[in-house]
Amino acid sequence: MNLQNEITDSTLLLRNVNVTRYVTPLREGGSLPAIVEADDQFLYVLKFRGAGQGTKALIAELVGGEIARRLGFRIPEIVFANLDSAFGKIEGDEEIQDLLKASTGLNLGLHYLSGAITFDPLATPIDPLLASKIVWLDALLLNVDRTARNTNLLWWHKELWLIDHGASLYFHHSWNDWENPKRLFPNVKDHVMLPKASMIDAVNEEMSSVLTPSLIETIVGTIPDEWLNDPFFESPALTRKAYVQFLQTRIANSIFFVNEANHARKSLI
Repeated sequence: MNLQNEITDSTLLLRNVNVTRYVTPLREGGSLPAIVEADDQFLYVLKFRGAGQGTKALIAELVGGEIARRLGFRIPEIVFANLDSAFGKIEGDEEIQDLLKASTGLNLGLHYLSGAITFDPLATPIDPLLASKIVWLDALLLNVDRTARNTNLLWWHKELWLIDHGASLYFHHSWNDWENPKRLFPNVKDHVMLPKASMIDAVNEEMSSVLTPSLIETIVGTIPDEWLNDPFFESPALTRKAYVQFLQTRIANSIFFVNEANHARKSLI
């Protein structure tokens, strides 16, 4: 896996699509995502702004996914997906109807990997280098949702794909201690790849160097203003600035979460 650091311009353009057909709910997801068809004729896994965690989950999905992509991981294309109010009027299931009505407007879609299978770490061995890079990424993002119970990894066309980063950046649900550069991430002990991640120290410098301050600003800059109406801050601009500050500070102090991950791994082996 080669790190992708070719993004040097000041903009990162995500496509906009319009949802044309609600296909089926994915009921295994806590936020009730769904497979939908868009006006470009592709299928997407749609994450709804009207779900339980609201736009916070969409922000985490967008930022976490695009950071992972710049680090060279396989990530389904992320698009902005517009949902018309008409969908909530024709759906028969009352729960889904309420979700659709609450999600009118701009949502987030991920290209649907048709035929992909859930990654089984026992059936498909992963080398220590890749395992270490995945652990590093999730420690940076505070991603609590890459465990043996739910890997959020797919095997598609003989390649490993990372999905579902909506549980990342969980500090933004309360903004508690968000400015602390030494913020702990105890959940790293449950990471599905941690037992094999023997090269976290070796990948730290390479991974950190790709995520330059300007690239973080570019990625965070893609968050729509309408998703940034957080009561903790006075304006969307200040909320956006906080995300940038958190990520830039955590990357600059990556040695703290690297040491934490290494310590957790030693307790396992």
